[in-house]
Amino acid sequence: MIPRGEHLEPYMELPRLIEELKTLLVSELNLTGHTAASIDDDAALFGEGLGLDSLDALQIAMLVEEHFGVRVPDGDEARPLFRSVRTLAEFVARERAAQEPSGAGAP
Repeated sequence: MIPRGEHLEPYMELPRLIEELKTLLVSELNLTGHTAASIDDDAALFGEGLGLDSLDALQIAMLVEEHFGVRVPDGDEARPLFRSVRTLAEFVARERAAQEPSGAGAP
């Protein structure tokens, strides 16, 4: 969920992050029959959505860490982050904001 008011700054880059993540997912997970444009921002990544599995989750975590420079938590703590492309992008935006030297934009 995106906060209201003064903490919106990290989310200004959200549309770009969502598109980057979708492009990465399609290319790195070899999502045959999908394009970045065909993936709904809020669709489930696992199960009925894109149909990804636990091995894909590991690969996504590694991609996020390498490409965006943010550490993805392990286990149950990561589960809500992997709900959709949007929740993953929101996580990346929050983590990047927290890493800023001044802490500006951090909740």
